[in-house]
Amino acid sequence: QVRLVESGGGLVQAGGSLRLSCAASGRAFSRSDMGWFRQAPGKGREFVAAITWSGGSTHYADSAKGRFTISRDNAKNILYLQMNDLQPEDTAVYYCARSGVVVLTTSVDEYEDWGQGTQVTVSS
Repeated sequence: QVRLVESGGGLVQAGGSLRLSCAASGRAFSRSDMGWFRQAPGKGREFVAAITWSGGSTHYADSAKGRFTISRDNAKNILYLQMNDLQPEDTAVYYCARSGVVVLTTSVDEYEDWGQGTQVTVSS
């Protein structure tokens, strides 16, 4: 099991940027694919981006392509999500999660460990 703690959320105007961080404890982090998800009020948790354990491959939701970048630093046990050109529809609680399967996945159900989330609010 890996403990995950997100940070970096906040209030930003439309068109602005934020970088989320997810600090992980435990050696399993560097051997695990990781993902970012988000949940807006009244909606289900949705996939945003994922990255393989080595950082060599990434996958994005259509809503994130071209604006968000997922990356990781295995030496520091940190996962990142750089978010540019933020829009009001990006407002949500953002979660990082550790995958429990060996293929890069977008499925919420295939992620085993979750952080507590960080709030991102984008004003128009």
